[in-house]
Amino acid sequence: MGVVGSGMISRTGTRPRDGRITIAVLGAGIAGLVAGYELERLGYDVVILEADSRLGGRVFTHHFGGPGGPLAELGAMRIPADHHLTVRYVNELGLRDRLRPFRGVLSEPHNYLRTGSRLVRVRDAAAPLIREVERFAGGGSHRRETLLFVGWLRAMVHAIAPQELRDSFRDDVNGIFGPAGRLDLAPFLRGDRADLAGAFDTYPELRDACGGRLEGFLGDLLRESGAHMLTLEGGMDQLVVALAARLRGPIHTRHEVVGLDVRPDAVTCHLVHAGSRSTVTWPAVLCTIPFSVLRGLRLTGVDADKLDVIGALDYGSATKVALHCREAFWIADGITGGGSALEGLSRQTYYPDAVVDGGSALLAGYAIAEDADRLGQLSESDRLTAVVDEVAAAHPGLRRPGMVRDAIGVVWGERRWSRGGVARRWGVTNAQRAREVERATRPQGGLFFAGEHCATSPAWINAAMESALRAVTRIDAFARRPATARIGAEVPG
Repeated sequence: MGVVGSGMISRTGTRPRDGRITIAVLGAGIAGLVAGYELERLGYDVVILEADSRLGGRVFTHHFGGPGGPLAELGAMRIPADHHLTVRYVNELGLRDRLRPFRGVLSEPHNYLRTGSRLVRVRDAAAPLIREVERFAGGGSHRRETLLFVGWLRAMVHAIAPQELRDSFRDDVNGIFGPAGRLDLAPFLRGDRADLAGAFDTYPELRDACGGRLEGFLGDLLRESGAHMLTLEGGMDQLVVALAARLRGPIHTRHEVVGLDVRPDAVTCHLVHAGSRSTVTWPAVLCTIPFSVLRGLRLTGVDADKLDVIGALDYGSATKVALHCREAFWIADGITGGGSALEGLSRQTYYPDAVVDGGSALLAGYAIAEDADRLGQLSESDRLTAVVDEVAAAHPGLRRPGMVRDAIGVVWGERRWSRGGVARRWGVTNAQRAREVERATRPQGGLFFAGEHCATSPAWINAAMESALRAVTRIDAFARRPATARIGAEVPG
């Protein structure tokens, strides 16, 4: 098992063994841990440096009352079943028997959503959704199934998407009425619900009819609206713990990287630990630090294009508020899981599938992008008050004396080691997205890059893993070259 500690590392780094170079990995999130694991499997010595006191990055499971208590996922909380790389590591790390279905927002008939100024149950939402669509459908006569399909698309956009997509929905969806009116949507209507993912997969012309901003977000939206999502019973941080347990080399926490010097034959890291500064040099370094943080470091020997993409990559925030509740009061309302779209500041509310001794953990508020900034800018007490007020409007039981035992929130846009929830690549073409990823991942001599920001589909664990494997391949090719060939080299691929 990798030794996790916060002691100062040697100023000279780790010496090569048997002619193999030692690789330093900056960041102990999923990308860094997967990269370290795979590099060790190739025979390299690996040392991991983490600025925070905890591992996992934006995988962050909080247990109220300590281990075994009700848990809240303050970071990543779900795995799309088609994210085969993530599922592969779940299996490889012995966690397969912990996989459970994840019930998403608006997945259950008793969940709530807001239509206009009213909260309604999912089971009762068809009629008000159709009326809303009729108001902006441009006149004319539309089939009920067309209006219902667009209505549920609007409901999911309003539940999940950032403010800019909600504001542009009418413009982005105008073109969809034509093809939706000609196509047979009946197989994708389940009573008064619409199978959005099935319809878009079957009819590519529906996707083509969406405006650019909506089309760029559609993949994530359809994943979240579909039924094929998974989670790990007992917490997503089990992935972090299992990966760290497989590592042989050390993981040094509370080691903040404040600068990087890239020279033709080495990379020097400037570190701060326990108030002391040091420099350590390695022949190859993998940087998984988010660009939102990296651009605040002193970087030398990095070319202008790389500095430009580091400085320009847009990040969206995410804010979560979780409540430790004395009892699962929502069960009295017929809710046993899934999520409600209450909108307002809290945006989404998720109910746990399981109730454990010691109460229940309710993910009372989950907001992204500009919504996350608005919620995150409140003081901690005002944020809690706002979320409790909004949830209590749907669930008055929350106001019973002693119902809320504890609360915790994370504003990812303000956390020192993240400065954002996810890299944002919405509303760009596939070619633009691929070009930006190419620039983001391009090495600088022996300095390599990975993280969800280095993948075409950011915001998912799978993206971090994908980028880590790509970086490992590049590092291995770099390390196998003769020392003279490595000087100043950029490894393609």
